[in-house]
Amino acid sequence: MAFNSTLASAELFAGNSITWDHQSLEPGTSELPTASSESRAGLDFEDARVSSHLGLGLDFGQDYFKVEVLVFVAALSLGFKLYNRRVPRQGILSKATSLLATMALLTSISLLLTSSLLPSGTSGHKGPPVVPAKFLQTASPTTSSVPQFTVPASADKGKDVEANIDDPLAANPQLVCPGYSASNVQNTKNGFTADLDLAGPACNVYGNDIEHLSLLVEFQANERVHLQIEPRYISKENETWFRLPEVLIPKPQNDPLCEEHNSDFVVSWSNDPTFSFTVKRKATDDTLFTTEGSKLVYEDQFIEFVSPLPESYNLYGLGEVIHGFRLGNNLTRTLFAADVGNDIDWNIYGSHPIYHDTRYFTTDESGKLTYAPYADDKTARYTSYTHGVYLRNAHPQEVLLRQPGITWRTLGGSIDLYFYSGPRAEDVTTKYQESAVGLPAMQQYWTLGYHQCRWGYTGWQRLQEVIDNFAKFEIPLETVWGGSFFPFIFQNDHDTWNYTEGEEFMNRLHKNHQHWVPIVDSAIYAPNPEDEEDRYPTYERGLEADAFVKNPDGSIYYGAVWPGYTVFPDWVGAVLGEAGTIDWWIDEISRWSKNISFDGIWIDMSEVASFCVGSCGTGNLTLNPAHPPFKLPGEPGNLVLRYPEGFAKTNETEAISATKAIITQSYGPTATAVPTVTTTTTTKNFYRSTPTPGARNINWPPYVINNYHGDIGVHALSPNSTHNGGYLEYDFHNLFGHQVLNATYSALLQVQKGVRPFIIGRGTFAGSGKWAGHWGGDNEALWAFLYFSIPQALSFSIFGFPMFGVDTCGFNGNTNYELCSRWMQLSAFFPFYRNHNAMGAIDQEPYRWSSVIDATKSAMAIRYALLPYMYTLMTQASLAGSTVMRALAWEFPNEPWLADADRQFMLGDAIMVTPCLEQGADTVKGVFPGVGEGEVWYDWYTKGKVSYGVGPGENVTIGAELGHIPVYVRGGKVVPLQEPGMTTAESRQNPWGLLVGLDGTGRAEGKLYLDDGVSLEPEEVSWISFTASNNFLKVEPLGNYPDTNPLRNATVMGLEHEPKQVWLDGEVLEQEHWSYDAGRCVLELFELKEKFSGGAWVQGWEITWE
Repeated sequence: MAFNSTLASAELFAGNSITWDHQSLEPGTSELPTASSESRAGLDFEDARVSSHLGLGLDFGQDYFKVEVLVFVAALSLGFKLYNRRVPRQGILSKATSLLATMALLTSISLLLTSSLLPSGTSGHKGPPVVPAKFLQTASPTTSSVPQFTVPASADKGKDVEANIDDPLAANPQLVCPGYSASNVQNTKNGFTADLDLAGPACNVYGNDIEHLSLLVEFQANERVHLQIEPRYISKENETWFRLPEVLIPKPQNDPLCEEHNSDFVVSWSNDPTFSFTVKRKATDDTLFTTEGSKLVYEDQFIEFVSPLPESYNLYGLGEVIHGFRLGNNLTRTLFAADVGNDIDWNIYGSHPIYHDTRYFTTDESGKLTYAPYADDKTARYTSYTHGVYLRNAHPQEVLLRQPGITWRTLGGSIDLYFYSGPRAEDVTTKYQESAVGLPAMQQYWTLGYHQCRWGYTGWQRLQEVIDNFAKFEIPLETVWGGSFFPFIFQNDHDTWNYTEGEEFMNRLHKNHQHWVPIVDSAIYAPNPEDEEDRYPTYERGLEADAFVKNPDGSIYYGAVWPGYTVFPDWVGAVLGEAGTIDWWIDEISRWSKNISFDGIWIDMSEVASFCVGSCGTGNLTLNPAHPPFKLPGEPGNLVLRYPEGFAKTNETEAISATKAIITQSYGPTATAVPTVTTTTTTKNFYRSTPTPGARNINWPPYVINNYHGDIGVHALSPNSTHNGGYLEYDFHNLFGHQVLNATYSALLQVQKGVRPFIIGRGTFAGSGKWAGHWGGDNEALWAFLYFSIPQALSFSIFGFPMFGVDTCGFNGNTNYELCSRWMQLSAFFPFYRNHNAMGAIDQEPYRWSSVIDATKSAMAIRYALLPYMYTLMTQASLAGSTVMRALAWEFPNEPWLADADRQFMLGDAIMVTPCLEQGADTVKGVFPGVGEGEVWYDWYTKGKVSYGVGPGENVTIGAELGHIPVYVRGGKVVPLQEPGMTTAESRQNPWGLLVGLDGTGRAEGKLYLDDGVSLEPEEVSWISFTASNNFLKVEPLGNYPDTNPLRNATVMGLEHEPKQVWLDGEVLEQEHWSYDAGRCVLELFELKEKFSGGAWVQGWEITWE
């Protein structure tokens, strides 16, 4: 086997178990000891290939084998290879001299590769270069064979600012500002208006106070009230300072039939001591939101309003942030899109300014409701009410959850609040989508299959190897993704991703009913003007279309992303100005599609990200292509060496070696000849701007939000970068990701006419779900992030994204077989199911370990059987705004002990998943909701009842050995199933099945939706209704979709009495087609294909039993 420094060759890790022959490495060869394969599939050891980079001990545990490989051996092997190739006929002395020279050269290269050549430079937000002239012609060594300029690390450093919430000297607006006074109150047909004026001298604490405001209250629908506060006098010049254009983010509209007396709300106001407003629920007289006791602060760069919250509140939403599902006290949610990893409690990729507030009440004999902050009495009966609050504002925001309430701060815009009455959480989500942000995009059927991705797949041949390995181990695979970023978006690399091989690859892929999705980053490479071969037609056509963001002086804004210095599409200017960005984008995608027939698009880096502050590329394009100002994963000095917690328990020696390597790597830069850039700051050096009369401080607003990158111009477009029409990035930053999804959706509508666009995006805003799905971003291969994937998914259900998933097995760091087994099974119940990880880490396709193969196949068998059910849920979400992944508390709203339950979840209303989320565990604690009210649960695997003797809210210990994920079926539901295939297309041609779980009254019902799975407006559709009772199962189809697959079997769970006879449409069903298990109370109907040879749903039918 040829030596491979990553030990990651397809041959070695094609899935066969390996044993090593005890041979030595002979001088002059480039071979490690021969590998012999055994028949069993997979590798049940920790795959520590990355450790060979530093010569770590490879202890694969479990008595398979142990190999110690040193870097010296790797270097020696490579040296001998080079030496033998270059000097095969020299004498002994010459050979020795050549060998020493070769080894010296290798050592020098190694030192160069581990050096960090990143001199310091100035930084700023404006056009001039941030790189000192003396440094511009200095080439930093990278892994490229050609010296490549590296953008200096200092280029991405802005002002040293301190978040206001961390600054003990920061002014408290509630103490220094005067508030407002209301006057001229006028009733309208569906609400009222008022004038608001400063109640004292302006405080100008974090901006310029707006002296005169207008209040508008509209009872827009029975379940929705709108409250808006904005400046009374707005000019065209400052309109976008305060108003979010409806053409970008539509406003909910009034129901002409709604009047105040029909509303679920009561809205009042007061001037005691200053203006405040209060929103109450009419049915309960419960105050949902009130600014009473606080002051309204309204400035051109700072707005603050405060409302108390009830004791022990239950709030959800306000994203995108990695956190548990239920939000607690002493929590700050920053809403500012940022290119970061999944850092816990920091702002990441999207902005979703909406929250749910659920409150539990007890009811006395008279029906009076009493708020129950600590509702832990399992014998009491509770009623819950959920309301939603949505702030239609795209400016940078900060929401503080501190006792006694919620403080909402925004750096611009207006107070544009919408309250939703619920009373169920599902009602809030549905009405929010219907009225404000739009219903979710309907996905193609195949997108529910399994997706495999990797940052670092190097070409078509590598993708084909992955596909072949999935087929070899009989693991379903639907889609492979282009995990290597293309230097030029819309233009494949001609060496590894050329179009000729690509079309051949696509033909094979599509013939097998599989798919390919490429990545499209959000920045456009700016070619080197001094390099005639460095041409990029996409960029040139963009210049002609005036499609790019500019500097304040009208010149092109050049940032830096993966390929080097780049430009950025001007989405705001395309809508509000005259930029030709959208037409240009559509044309580029159309051109690309003619060269390669992709099946969807993955939009990344769309917060939008830039690796330098300001227009750092201005004057520096001759340095392109440039390396980012940081080392990529896997590059020398940035090897991926971290493993999950508990790794030492399964691979002690390897864990020790990895730890030593991490320490060595962390000290590595200090031993290099070229020092790295270092900066030190103290609290004395923090920069803080002050309000300027009559002007806004755009780049450094006086109020500093708690942003991950600190300065809001760091790792992003400069706030003063300018869109066509003179609009500033400061006012629209959070909408970049939203608008690129909009444009991409429009492009795919034209490229793939009549087909539902498939898009997965990273940067999102309220309403992006109507165009795209979302994945959770750059998570970690750690057990904590296995758990966090659930609250992430539930939060995005609130935000209107049913098509959600995370990077299964973890993106950053190295996974292991136990974590990956658990994760592959958990993600099988997420709508978007994709395995993805960073380059430099170990390979983590599920066929890499035999235990993961087994776990994956087990979970995928369930998922693919459930695809018709999941597709029906997705359809209902698209048509009515319902959710797919659901919190237990949503389905069982009167059980307060479920308020923070986020380690279990529902898939629709029929399937409950209780995953094991802890390393080394073989059991898991779980509740069975509703048992106190007669709910029945069935084990997916045994089909028997599991809720006997379980009390309300009781945590039950459930067996969950590695490879098993507990799944339960809710009584009262009929779940349509289809025999799983290797692809969704194959599955759709297989026979049907029905899984019936009778409830406590012996009833069940369900639905199935059918169409062609791809059409934007399908002409043939069918809805099939299922009803069941103690003595019948009835099917009623409605529609014209021509499905001819037969029914093979049906299972009725919870049937207490053995049938004496079974009939199909009045005719006796022979005994060989049914059986009854009295121990499990299960009626099985099987081998029915001949009875339904024309199709299971072509007409109605009924099975009865006595």
